[in-house]
Amino acid sequence: MKPVVIFAGTVEGRTLSETLSGRKINVTACVATEYGETLLAENEYLHVHAGRMDAEAMAAFLREQGAALVIDATHPYAVEVSRNVAAACAAANAEYIRLIREQEAEDAGGAVLVDSVEEAVEYLKHTEGNILATTGSKELYKYTAIPDYEKRVFARVLSTGQVAAACEKLGFVGKNLICMQGPFSEELNTALLRQFDCKYLVTKETGKAGGFGEKVRAARKAGARLVLVGRPPEQEGCSYEEVLRLLEERLKIPGLHDCPSDTAPFCIESGERVHRIITLIGIGMGTPEGMTVEAARAIREAELLIGAKRMLEAAEAPEKPSYMAYNAEEIAGYIGQHPEYSRVAILLSGDIGFYSGAKKLYDALDGKDYEIRSLCGISSVVYFCGKLHIAWEDVCLLSTHGRETNLVAAVKSHARSFTLLSAKDSVQKLCAELLEYGLGDVTVSIGERLGYENERIRRGVPAELLDQIWDGLCVALIENPAPFDGLRSCIDDEEFLRGKAPMTKSEIRSLSVAKLRLPKDAVVYDVGAGTGSVTIELALAACDGSVYAIERNEEACSLIEENKRRFGAPNIRVIHGLAPEALEELPAPTHVFIGGSAGNLKEILACILRKNPSVRLAINTVTLETIGEVTDCLRALPLIEEEIISVSIARAKAIGSYHLMMGQNPIYIVTLRGGAAE
Repeated sequence: MKPVVIFAGTVEGRTLSETLSGRKINVTACVATEYGETLLAENEYLHVHAGRMDAEAMAAFLREQGAALVIDATHPYAVEVSRNVAAACAAANAEYIRLIREQEAEDAGGAVLVDSVEEAVEYLKHTEGNILATTGSKELYKYTAIPDYEKRVFARVLSTGQVAAACEKLGFVGKNLICMQGPFSEELNTALLRQFDCKYLVTKETGKAGGFGEKVRAARKAGARLVLVGRPPEQEGCSYEEVLRLLEERLKIPGLHDCPSDTAPFCIESGERVHRIITLIGIGMGTPEGMTVEAARAIREAELLIGAKRMLEAAEAPEKPSYMAYNAEEIAGYIGQHPEYSRVAILLSGDIGFYSGAKKLYDALDGKDYEIRSLCGISSVVYFCGKLHIAWEDVCLLSTHGRETNLVAAVKSHARSFTLLSAKDSVQKLCAELLEYGLGDVTVSIGERLGYENERIRRGVPAELLDQIWDGLCVALIENPAPFDGLRSCIDDEEFLRGKAPMTKSEIRSLSVAKLRLPKDAVVYDVGAGTGSVTIELALAACDGSVYAIERNEEACSLIEENKRRFGAPNIRVIHGLAPEALEELPAPTHVFIGGSAGNLKEILACILRKNPSVRLAINTVTLETIGEVTDCLRALPLIEEEIISVSIARAKAIGSYHLMMGQNPIYIVTLRGGAAE
């Protein structure tokens, strides 16, 4: 099939070129400058020709290409270029189709209307105040006729060395020369007008695709007068959608007209808004050899690379502009502040779906006028398990890299647990924690600098690895030969270290914890924790959360610490003090158990409700007086009563050949939640 030739002076032309080549149609895209050439990625079906041509050269080029169909997608103001393309098509006997851009319906009421840049300059000669000129570099010389133009005129032009050099020769230097590539949002236009205190904004009527509406609204917002250079009479032609339908018929490509036109909303050559593609790339283990072919191609095609230092080094593209960052909000802000880059690659370690910064980036970039693409990489868990010759399908996946994780609970309940590690001493901390919580017989495999030439893997029990020297870039796989695969609840009273501190009995503990309905990531207070028996049950239920045991008795606090190690619950924090004062500096709870209030129940509840008005609570008491306090609090505080139950437990005691049921003190369990009375 003979190639389709597209004069791609706008993003409509660029997108059309990519759309056709994606359907395996041979396309030759013609652009005027080397800069325009960089915005199109050549492939098997797409070839790019850069350089200006007159009508005669165009005709010769079309004959050489053997083109039967030519699309003129040049800028609306490039009238002479369009005439040349049409004349060349007639001379080369090729079908000519003019792609026209829809005009913007934005109301430009109050604008100064002129027919040309010369006329705009003539008007501006008789005004005072700074001017933002957005009509391009080709006609910038005309502004030199304005008195004191070097100080008054701020020229926004394309960010190429050739353009900047030409503008400098005209006297536009320093802050008066703004070299940027679109898109230019309303906010950015407004910021520029205010930054340079511009009283006038000169623009052409470039239509919706040229960001005309954004400039009109920005001028209105910044209090600047719009000087509007009228659009030249448009030739007859077809809209983007109509061109797609025409090509569908000519080239027999079904469904082509369904391609959305909003993928091409911005003009390239004028420096106005362009379609921006942000690609999140998982680069694997951090070496070029470990990247996918797709990732390497996306890096080559990107105009800007963003990532942490190690990611940028792994890309091996020092010739490309780059920005070193890993914070999602910082990255999103930088992209928004640098609209000159239409193809941005954000480099992330491993795979973007495994404890990756991609999750926050999706949120930070959401709602922006970008196309977000995602390229998966090889994750460290896949790579490491492959090296160890084990399947990773049943591995519990965790990360201690810059986050709180209850690794002990995972190791206790899984045959294999994988975790990312962070600091250089993280292996020592891991081994020390495993030993502290009675897991000294597990096997730990440590992978250092995975994927690099100096990769190293070591295995052993925690005691063997504790005193060795480790690199900061590590992962660990922990294998437990005897994992506990059930839910630990209703622990026998005898299993706890008790001392002289009071302890809630096992049946009451289980029922109270059940009434709280704890999710795994709950933040729980245990007020009046005693020996920590309820604390332990809470911590085992909220294994991915945090439990704060508040206890005023110092001896009882020591018992809680011992029981914490005994039951392997590192997610417990023991707080020595009296509530409510001891609660002030703690994070807001999602759930609270109150086993003892020392007469401060109302003050404790008021403090908790300030921290979280929707908190869920369970209160245990053996006295009617405390029940009276609870009912007083229900009247005085924004609390909703769910239920009050009295629980009586009797245990059998063997007396000779008989069993006698021995009753225990009845317990009241009150379940409440924060909120206005219903």
